[in-house]
Amino acid sequence: MALGALIAAALTAGLLAAPAPAAAAEVRIHDIQGTTRISPLADRSVADVPGTVTAVRAFGSSRGFWVQDPDPDGDRATSEGVFVFTGSRTPAVAVGDSVLVSGTVTEYYPGGAGAGLQSVTEITKPTWTVVSSGNPLPTAFRLNPSTVPNRYAPRGEAADSSIEHLPLRPTAYALDRYESLEGMRVRLTDARVVGPTSEFEEVWVTAEPRLNRTARGGSLYGSYASQNGGRVKVASLIPYAERPFPRADVGDELAGTTAGPLDYDQFGGYELQATTLGALRDDGLARERTRKQSASELSIATYNVENLSPKDPAAKFERLAEAVVAHLASPDVLALEEVQDDNGPTDDAVVSADATLKRLTEAITAAGGPSYAWRQIDPADGQDGGQPGGNIRVAFLFDPERVSFEDVPGGDATTPVKPVPAAGGGVALSVNPGRIAPADPAWRDSRKPLVARFTFRGEPVFVVANHFTSKGGDQGLDSRFQPPARPSEKQRVAQAQAVNAWVKSLLALNPAAEVVVAGDFNDFGFSPALAALTADGALTDLVGRLPRAERYGYVYNGNSQVLDHILTTRGIRHADYDIVHLNAEFADQASDHDPQVLRIRP
Repeated sequence: MALGALIAAALTAGLLAAPAPAAAAEVRIHDIQGTTRISPLADRSVADVPGTVTAVRAFGSSRGFWVQDPDPDGDRATSEGVFVFTGSRTPAVAVGDSVLVSGTVTEYYPGGAGAGLQSVTEITKPTWTVVSSGNPLPTAFRLNPSTVPNRYAPRGEAADSSIEHLPLRPTAYALDRYESLEGMRVRLTDARVVGPTSEFEEVWVTAEPRLNRTARGGSLYGSYASQNGGRVKVASLIPYAERPFPRADVGDELAGTTAGPLDYDQFGGYELQATTLGALRDDGLARERTRKQSASELSIATYNVENLSPKDPAAKFERLAEAVVAHLASPDVLALEEVQDDNGPTDDAVVSADATLKRLTEAITAAGGPSYAWRQIDPADGQDGGQPGGNIRVAFLFDPERVSFEDVPGGDATTPVKPVPAAGGGVALSVNPGRIAPADPAWRDSRKPLVARFTFRGEPVFVVANHFTSKGGDQGLDSRFQPPARPSEKQRVAQAQAVNAWVKSLLALNPAAEVVVAGDFNDFGFSPALAALTADGALTDLVGRLPRAERYGYVYNGNSQVLDHILTTRGIRHADYDIVHLNAEFADQASDHDPQVLRIRP
């Protein structure tokens, strides 16, 4: 047992009084880190802890430096590195300094303890003495498939599922491996990018490049038990003026060595703070284009346009228009998500989105596309969630030269749409367009699905546009609670059940009816929400028909995943489905979602 653990046990048993700061001979960094996620010396003072400075953070409000013991204890569970936190003060140390550090051992929870994340062991309120300078740095631990386990995290044994006090098993679990390296120098060689460079100058790479590889070089998130433990976020400690941060897309490489201390932050977990940054090797990822629908095919697309409002620059409308025309081949019907009202995030009584949709359709026409018409229903102010003041909603664009639309008045924010028998047979709608069960508690503070009946070559096709509630409040994959809780899932399951029931009510009138349910469902194909949506065979999720390596349209924390879906009823027998990869894998995005296209022959 490490010396720090013995001290903590003695304190608990009452055999020792709380001591004065420990002497250098008594406490080293591995004693501070211990063999679990929580330091056995947390909240205690330590004195003259030896180590070599391996990196300095000289900017921001979380400045400090990392020190690592050049004389490790040989226990794979105990880290030999620790961060010394100096706040807004730039520390007067240099890489290679041999130092003796005194201060208080602290467990810092990024985002606060209530966020559910893991803690970072730090030495706070520090003082230090530089013993010598120019010392060699400890060898960086290499992250690769042989050192990072495929299994992601242990299962919490406490009532709250916390894994904090479990002994670390770094050869069994990826999260344990990273925790056992917290604060230490690590390195990656020829690291493949699995999450594009963000606006915060961070990029996700993988230490396991062959694991769950997508068709275009990402890492597929295929189940709750397959979290891709090789994912590591990379930031840089090198001044940007000296070394600009690479603008990387999925599939690119950071060629050569990327090395630095392993940190943990609020937005994604373990992060390599690079003091050596590999050179960008461009893989030449191209934005996809789908094929044009034939004269006999009806094409239906879905696209989350990410809080689109007239306050967005013209360039965003132009980029979206180019996507619709050049990459989606001007679909006949387009279900849009995250359309904001006419003054965007300004929080007032405005709910109309005509100005937003007018700008978009004009941009599409200017890009060589059709003159789209649109249909949507204004939400009640502040009732549909999303960015405050934005009043986001789903909306339809359609090409009147290709499809016809018969308006049935009465659809508003509170009136539910119902399937009704049509004159002369078939099925009509009580209002067209209309919202599904807007008073149902499932839609509280969330977008209500919009249903429309279109006619193509004399045949009716029903399209349901959706944007289910977000995953806000769910615990991250790197949470200290394992498995992480997903409280937002309950509302999405209720929403899925409501849509499933509505589709069944239509099929009860015509079992052969052609219904397309599309949009941003904010959940995975393997989730309970999608199981509820497809229950009893009412709908088929077309994502499942794609090759496994192509089942994604969103990239989050280095995981390529699917949140958007197109589903169909059995009446649609000839379906050609495509996820068009043009946003999610790229550092330069018009939206954070990839659109999807379905072509059918009614």
